[in-house]
Amino acid sequence: MLTFFSFGSGSCGNCYYIGTDKDAVLVDAGVGIRRFKKNLKEYGISTNTIKAMLTTHDHADHTKASGVISGEYNLPVYATQLVHEGMRRNYQLRNKVDVTRTHIVTPGETFTVGELKVTAFPIPHDASENVGYFIETPETNITVMTDVGDITDDISNYIQKSNNLIIEANYDREMLRQGRYPEMLKQRITSGRGHLANIQTADALAKNFHEKLKRIWLCHLSEENNHPELAKKTIETHLRAFGLIAGTDFQLEVLRRKIPTGPFVIKD
Repeated sequence: MLTFFSFGSGSCGNCYYIGTDKDAVLVDAGVGIRRFKKNLKEYGISTNTIKAMLTTHDHADHTKASGVISGEYNLPVYATQLVHEGMRRNYQLRNKVDVTRTHIVTPGETFTVGELKVTAFPIPHDASENVGYFIETPETNITVMTDVGDITDDISNYIQKSNNLIIEANYDREMLRQGRYPEMLKQRITSGRGHLANIQTADALAKNFHEKLKRIWLCHLSEENNHPELAKKTIETHLRAFGLIAGTDFQLEVLRRKIPTGPFVIKD
C-alpha cells in the first residue's frame, strides 16, 4: 500500500508525502518546518519512514524549507543539476541544501528510494528546469505533475501510465481574464511555460484516460483565479461528455492550498 498526504498545495507552499509503511519520500518542501512537524504529529506520520526529498523545480513555494528539512532529518535531496543550481542561487532559500545531501536526477532515468522506484520526466515551466515524478511499487504507482505550462507528449505518456495522479489545475480562464493581475503576469501564466487552466487539465485527462486511472487529485489551484468547486466541476463536466463519471469511473479530489489534505491510503 501507498500513503499519500498533502501538507499544502499552491503558491503559498507545496509539499507532499508519498510512501509505504517502510519507505517514503517528500515531493517538494515549500512549507515551513514548524508547520511540517505539526502536521506530521497531528496525522500520526513518522519521520522514520522518510528517506529522501524529491524536488520538482527551484521556485521558493516548492523549495524554501528544503535546506532546513533535509538538514533536520539528514535527507538526501534529489533534483536535476539545473534545479540544484537554481536552488543555490535562490535568495529566498536562506538555508541551502548541504552539498553532501545533493543527488542529481536525470529525466528518463529510474532510481530507487528503498521500496520505491522513481522516474523523473520533463515538464515545461519558467523555472531553471521542472520535472514531474512517477513513483512505483510492485502493486501500484502515483504521478506528481505540478506547475505545468502545457501538455506535452511526456505528460500524456505518464497520465496513460498512472493509477493515481496529482495534476495541476491552476486557473479558470475567465477568472484570470477578468481578474486584477497585470497583463504581463497574465501572459506569463498562459504562455505555455506558466500554468494549466482547468479546461486544459480536463482535456488532457479526457484524451489520456484509461481504466487503471482510479484516483485524481487537483493541485496548485490559484487563490485569485480559481476555486476548488469550480475546478472540480470543470473536470467532472468535461469528462462526463466522454462517458467518464466521477465517483464511478474515477475518484476526484482537490488538494487544499494552506491546510493538509489526506492522508489517502492507496491499494492499487
